[in-house]
Amino acid sequence: MAFTTLIDPETLQRHLDDPDWVVVDCRFSLSDPAYGRRAYQDAHIPGAVYAHLDEDLSGPIVPGRTGRHPLPDPDRLAQKLGAWGIDNRTQVVAYDDAGGAFAARLWWLLGWLGHDAVAVLDGGWSRWVREGRPVRSGIETRPPRTFVPRIRPERVVSADEVLQHLHDPAWRLLDARAPARYRGEQEPIDPVAGHIPGAVNAPFAENLTPDGTFRPSEQLRQRFEALLGDVPSERVVCYCGSGVTAAHNLLAMAHAGLPGARLYAGSWSEWITDPRRPVARGAAP
Repeated sequence: MAFTTLIDPETLQRHLDDPDWVVVDCRFSLSDPAYGRRAYQDAHIPGAVYAHLDEDLSGPIVPGRTGRHPLPDPDRLAQKLGAWGIDNRTQVVAYDDAGGAFAARLWWLLGWLGHDAVAVLDGGWSRWVREGRPVRSGIETRPPRTFVPRIRPERVVSADEVLQHLHDPAWRLLDARAPARYRGEQEPIDPVAGHIPGAVNAPFAENLTPDGTFRPSEQLRQRFEALLGDVPSERVVCYCGSGVTAAHNLLAMAHAGLPGARLYAGSWSEWITDPRRPVARGAAP
């Protein structure tokens, strides 16, 4: 049985020695890009390889054109996946120490490349350690395999497509950032504050319980059905600051049985590179 959204620590531990399972440590800090690799080398889930958000899970930034975390080139990402021991029959498990905020990026990227057998460790590194499960230090490698990408272009929307559906009530745009950033009251990262007009605020952190695990699937379904109204999940576009935490909402929706939503990968940091694109501030009407 493939795991395609979330997986619990007990199940993962039973498969640590399975050659067809690969664990990927996605720990990262926007304020300290070297943090995740240091943390991984200090201690990680046995057998895990490390994926760096900037170096592995994003493409190069083009100033004035892209957001802060553009999508990586699919072929280059496929080569990295193969180097990590992942092929098209591998069960992948991603984890971080940020409630899945970064692990969900790898989950989404693999789905974009046509690989469904990928899950995020529910509760992540914090839960793994809290439960006293095994850890290892150092850098690990796995025998390389060949990953063949089968891109699903329908999972991504461009800025022009967002603009096209901006005032269409048949579509729903969800902003995964914290409420103060959505309203434009503070903007600690990007040069312009605010949100895309018509977007509904859906902070990704509200997918989680206080202990950092995901809310039960039925609670998540109720949450997103309230946000979507009568808009089907296939007509939902998720964005955030740079296309990373938006994947958390996509993961939560999929876990809740609401698949088919899309990612505006450039997100807010790309949107504001063109001053002709409209900006809204304040709470949604």
